[in-house]
Order: sequence, then C-alpha cells, then structure tokens
Amino acid sequence: MNFRELVEKRQSDRRYDPTIAVEPEMVSRIVETALLAPSACNAQPWHITIVDNPKCCRHVSDATTSLGLNKFATDVPVHLIITEERPNFLSALGSVMYGKHFPHIDCGILAAHLVLAATAEGLGSCIIGSFNEKKLRKTLGIPRSRKILLDVVIGHSIDPHRPKVRKPESETTSH
Repeated sequence: MNFRELVEKRQSDRRYDPTIAVEPEMVSRIVETALLAPSACNAQPWHITIVDNPKCCRHVSDATTSLGLNKFATDVPVHLIITEERPNFLSALGSVMYGKHFPHIDCGILAAHLVLAATAEGLGSCIIGSFNEKKLRKTLGIPRSRKILLDVVIGHSIDPHRPKVRKPESETTSH
C-alpha cells in the first residue's frame, strides 16, 4: 500500500476486539518505526511507556475514562503513553526565540507516526488527549518532571472503515 492509501485507511477507531491480543512483536515494530520521527534539532523530547499487561491496561483505562470521556478505552489491549522529555539546548533555545514549544510539536509528530505505523500493521488506533493525569501518573509511576501529553491506543479494530470528511482544499490552503 502506498502512503496515500495508508493515510486514507487510518482512522480514529473506538471499538476494539478485547479477545484478540496485540502481538508484542507488532508493538515493537510500531514503536521502532515511530521513533524514526523527526524532531526539532533532533532533540527527540519524548518517552513512550508501553502498557500491554491486561491488569495495568485496566488501571490506565480507569484514568483515561475517569473524566466521563473515552469509554471505549476499557477494551483497548495496548496503551502507548507519550510523555514530554526535556529538549536539548538548541531546541529549547529555539522554543524561546520563536515562541513555539517545539517538544509539543515533536510529540504530535511522534503520535502521528505511531498511528500510521499501527495502520501499516493492520491495527486500529486512536489518539487520546483527555485523561486524569494525576491518576495516570500514579498508576504508571511517571515522575512529576515529565508532562503526560497523549495516550495512543492500539488494537484490533471492529469499527468499519469510514471515508474521510475534510474541508475543501480551498478553505485550508493558500498560495
């Protein structure tokens, strides 16, 4: 499948088959591929916590659904928690000089690579940004020095493929 087909196939899935585990080798390939993502000044200001133990997944799901959102996360077999790490000096300096927090941008790029890599492996995915950070931090033992940004969930989707609905190019681009 070419890149456009991959992007067209990728969607935010919210229903997963809880009876089918994701093979550890698949998770490794997904993470290894995503870690090739570009970052400002090659800072790679991220850390991925892989949660694939069913008991731990339930605890992470509790933190992800505790705000009344993301109820689908209870059936997810793998959570990939992205935390922000301290950027290198040049990236940090660029953030100050240009008024952009490059680590957030970089972690977003990493998340995009994760979901595309999951799609290439035949898995569904969804990027979750709303969760009880305090509960998630305690559950996973993530130090306060790291900002938890996203939970990328992956699994065997049972959602049907949906065609993309996007604004017309004339509304989103200019020359």
